[in-house]
Amino acid sequence: MEKQKGSLKSTIAVSLTNYLDAGSIVAGASGLTLWTAYLGLNETDLGWLNALSANCFGAALGAIIGGRLADKYGRKTIYTYNMQLYMLGVGIITVSMSFPMLLAGFLITGISVGVGVPASWTYISETSEVGNRGRNIGISQFAWSIGPAIIFLLGWLFAPTGPLGDSVRKLGVFILNTDNSAALDLFGNRLIFGTLFVVALIAWLLQRQLNESQEWIKEKALKTERLNKPYKTLFTNIINVKTILYLVGIYLTWNFVAGAMGFFMPHIYETSGGLSNENANFLQMAMWGLTAFFSFFGFALLADKVNQRFLYLFGTLLGVLAWVVLTFVGITDKTALWMFVVLWGVHAGFGVQAFYALWASELFPAHYRAAAQGVMFFIVRGGGAIWSFVFTGVYATAGFYTAGNIMVGLMAISLLIGVIWTPKTRGKSLKQITKERLGEMDD
Repeated sequence: MEKQKGSLKSTIAVSLTNYLDAGSIVAGASGLTLWTAYLGLNETDLGWLNALSANCFGAALGAIIGGRLADKYGRKTIYTYNMQLYMLGVGIITVSMSFPMLLAGFLITGISVGVGVPASWTYISETSEVGNRGRNIGISQFAWSIGPAIIFLLGWLFAPTGPLGDSVRKLGVFILNTDNSAALDLFGNRLIFGTLFVVALIAWLLQRQLNESQEWIKEKALKTERLNKPYKTLFTNIINVKTILYLVGIYLTWNFVAGAMGFFMPHIYETSGGLSNENANFLQMAMWGLTAFFSFFGFALLADKVNQRFLYLFGTLLGVLAWVVLTFVGITDKTALWMFVVLWGVHAGFGVQAFYALWASELFPAHYRAAAQGVMFFIVRGGGAIWSFVFTGVYATAGFYTAGNIMVGLMAISLLIGVIWTPKTRGKSLKQITKERLGEMDD
């Protein structure tokens, strides 16, 4: 019982990394039209912001570095001190006065997110009991989704026409000493990034108190050559290669959809759906609230107890249906909008992100567990960087209907790959999974 309490405590502390990951993405999304008005940005500028952010290449670059370092120097070492880099990034965004400054803040924050994610997911998996790995990963996903729910709640409250809009503008006049309308409209979004700085500081203080993963300590004590050459084993073993292809297959296709939504959806609501910034943020707040609820009361409570192929099928199918409704009924239809919000909100609680986090931390041995995740995260978020330019180009030239059809297709691919090749890891220890898949040589 004491061990279970310890794993839950460490899971909660480390899960703040997930809160900050998703929070940094949607904080930018929440105020995207406001930054556009303030700095005079165009669609290409928005593509660059997304491409270099925690949503795409910034995280990709951080992951390929952080995954390897987490295997070499320890999980705790990486995700703890990485918080300082995160605070630097969101601090720059908070006070940005130009596009290059804003871009630099997004890039630094993105790199920090990429560095932290493989280490945090690996730590949670390695410190969990056999029957609680799914629960603990679910809790981390709850943090990943409650972050956007809170950020969009603040975005709704602080929006220029929101409930606290006038008060925020008055505070902006006092602090910024300006009557520039665009600058005052944006001030609420600056405050939102400021809250991320505070949460990162709290996370840093909490995570410093945690113990290192015992599995990593045991692996490090072996002092074997495999610790120094993780990629050789990773890429020369056919089982590892197939595992990478499978996990990248489900996560890349899903992330093309979810990544575009995370950064561009409020912008799409406002430009194609005709909604105000206040209402766009309200819809996203509701969606992420549902995601948070079902991450905990759905995935966290069921992943260790229910057939995971069925659970994946159920969750991902809802995501396909969500985009079918929004695309073919229409984004200007209020009923379709709310159906989309509900379907995607429930889907994301049970969906690909949670299963990827679970399986990616289970299917590789300890000495390159984080490095493997770093490679895959690099591919997925790097691909997302390229996709951000493709998506903005399609959306700007062909419109929402064409973009929506592409989203439906991508979700269908993720659904099929995931259901056909679902791994059987439920109820097994990490040691047992490694032995069954790779034999005694990686025990």
